[in-house]
This record gives sequence, C-alpha cells and structure tokens, in this order.
Amino acid sequence: MLLRKWQWLVWCSSEIASSESLVVCDVAEDLVEKLRKFRFRKETNNAAIIMKIDKDKQLVVLDEEHEGISPDELKDELPERQPRFIVYSYKYQHEDGRVSYPLCFIFSSPVGCKPEQQMMYAGSKNKLVQTAELTKVQLAFEITLSPFTAGCCFVSCLSQWQEGFCESL
Repeated sequence: MLLRKWQWLVWCSSEIASSESLVVCDVAEDLVEKLRKFRFRKETNNAAIIMKIDKDKQLVVLDEEHEGISPDELKDELPERQPRFIVYSYKYQHEDGRVSYPLCFIFSSPVGCKPEQQMMYAGSKNKLVQTAELTKVQLAFEITLSPFTAGCCFVSCLSQWQEGFCESL
C-alpha cells in the first residue's frame, strides 16, 4: 500500500523579518480583499481559505473556502499531488478561560508533486505571506505525514503552537 505523504510548512503569529526574495507569482486582487476580510472576521467557528496558483496567469488565486472545518476535514480537502496555501482560523480556549482565534498560514506540498509546481509555490510563499499581512511568525516547521497521521499530527502542531504562543497572549 502506497502511503500519501505531506510536507506542511506552518506559520503562526509572532515577528518575522521580511524577505527580499524573488517573487514567482503575484496575488490576485480579489484574493487580497478576501484575505483582509478573513483576518478580521467576526464568526467564531473554525474556517479556512485554500489557495492555489493559476499557472497560466502566474497568480495565487482562491481555490476553496470552508466554514466549520476541523483539521481532519481540512486535511481531506487537500489534493494528493498538488501544493496548496491555506489560511486557517480556529477557536482556542486558554486555560484561564479566555478564547482566541489564532490565524495560521499553512503551505501544503505533498511528496510527489512536480518540481516545477513546488518551485512556483515556494517562490510565491513570501509574497503571499506579506500581502496577506501574516508577517508575524511564532513557529515555522516542516512535517512529513502519512495519510494515517496527517490529521492528528496537524492537531498536535496546532497544540504545540498554542502552548508556546497563545499562553503569552
């Protein structure tokens, strides 16, 4: 049985220096506005914006939007052989009773993607992070997952981030 493996790069809020790197793709104007609204949304459920690169237009564009989506459901929405960018907002209950809604940027790059795709996404990542004003990073790491562990590992990564960062909010 062939295992479906994932490499996710996850960013969650704190300071990061901006990068003067090569920009492969710009971000579609309608997506910029959607991301701005998403950052300031009032809803209290988990939500995600999934983005892809339109190779012909050389633009990062909206792929899908989800409301009330768990990390496991989000994992199931991602294609097996194509990279995606995700902005994920979820409810976090602090030990002292406070509630916050952290915003995470996730770069999903499944093992087995075409190198050309991986390069386009990797070269566009910083521009998207800056454009979406997700310029604060607490934790950045790559994880390689099998389909059997992807959901729980993603949840574990969110938990590690929450313990390290949310408690200081």
